[in-house]
Amino acid sequence: MVHHHVLIVDDIGYVKKTDSETQVLFDFIAHRYESGSLIITSNQPFSQWDQIFPDTMMTVAAIDRIIHHATIIEIDSESYRRKNQKKS
Repeated sequence: MVHHHVLIVDDIGYVKKTDSETQVLFDFIAHRYESGSLIITSNQPFSQWDQIFPDTMMTVAAIDRIIHHATIIEIDSESYRRKNQKKS
């Protein structure tokens, strides 16, 4: 079995997911909790993650596992892609 030290989930919440997809995402987060590093990017603050997961309990549980032992980096600036588009 291959063990990856770091896994990246890019742009969580960008696309609306079905209930079964969010269950798999939650199971993935729960499985990685305290067993390996996980990098998650999102364009939504945690306060809006109730739009990602189907119920409040799952949202709170996912965020709880993500932020425990976490380093959170918040970038509050214009999109890199948008900046480059303006230069063109």
